[in-house]
Amino acid sequence: MTDRRLKAGMVGGGPGAMIGTAHRHAMWLDNQYALTAGVFSRDEATSRDFADTLGVERSYADYRQMAEQAHELDLVAVVTPNDSHFEIAAAFLEKGVAVVCEKPLTNDSASAAELVALAEANGTFLAVPHIYSAYAMVRHAARMVRDGELGRVRFVAAEHASGWASAPVDQWRMDPAKGGVATAVADVGTHAYHLLRYITGMEATRISAELSILVEGRPVFDNATVRLTMSNGAPATVWATMAATGQEHGLRIRVFGDDASIQWHHEDPQHLTVRHPDGGVTILAHGMSTLSDDAARLTRVGLGHPEGFLEAFANFYTDLSEILRTGRQRELSIPTGVDGLRGVQFVEATIASHGADAAWVALPQ
Repeated sequence: MTDRRLKAGMVGGGPGAMIGTAHRHAMWLDNQYALTAGVFSRDEATSRDFADTLGVERSYADYRQMAEQAHELDLVAVVTPNDSHFEIAAAFLEKGVAVVCEKPLTNDSASAAELVALAEANGTFLAVPHIYSAYAMVRHAARMVRDGELGRVRFVAAEHASGWASAPVDQWRMDPAKGGVATAVADVGTHAYHLLRYITGMEATRISAELSILVEGRPVFDNATVRLTMSNGAPATVWATMAATGQEHGLRIRVFGDDASIQWHHEDPQHLTVRHPDGGVTILAHGMSTLSDDAARLTRVGLGHPEGFLEAFANFYTDLSEILRTGRQRELSIPTGVDGLRGVQFVEATIASHGADAAWVALPQ
């Protein structure tokens, strides 16, 4: 029997790497991919041993060696620290292989733009896994805004206030050379910013940002408060931190329109709250028969059965497999390299604004 799964490779994501595990399970959930190659560690023996535990056929000494055999792959996932994203992603894009690159796409917008151009020049696809946009209820929220159910968008508040680093931690994200000086914005702020753009369907035109350090002695900014002006003139805010003491995941968005408002919270991803001008509240639940097709096609089990992070990650990879097989992308689909570039531009703009005492800074349009 012919194996019709797409052949995938991975760089990074070795022993103990949670995000690598998430990517692999997402690939496997809908049986659209076979993970056939990888460089899972800088240590060749460790990488080889780990590949054996996964049943991966080919383990390479480094990504350059793997890129020489890239003709055997349909896709490569890059799940390494930020400072290595560009050179690894570029090596495979130049070979015409699709790339899923963890966010932020790179540590500067010039190199991020170069990756976008490389993908276009080589006729391949570059995706960035802001996977929260692959939740069924987020897709439904985006459809409601586009269908005018909220009326004109008046105000948007997005936040990713996580507590995972509310105490000192020894981790590569706290190294400005690897994770960037504005690590709160790069690590979690880009998720909140993408969710804001994805649900509203609008771009931000300018921002005013203040960066701060909540954990004493930390060499990077672990907190950011940002004001934005959206393309329709509406104000918006983004709060991003990994030092929100006691918080769990902390991703939340509220969109307020003339006619209604909506709220989605990652810690309760099954539900979308709709609030009406008269004070009435409607709770929409994942799996309801009245939801949009955008939500229904991402629903795996029936009403009342919870689905979560891995399922949303799998939705991302399943949408990607459709794109790679057909060359077509739906209106509400997955983030591309352009979204990754927008995220990097957002990080840079927050740093520029902070350096100018929170002055308004225009975002590239």
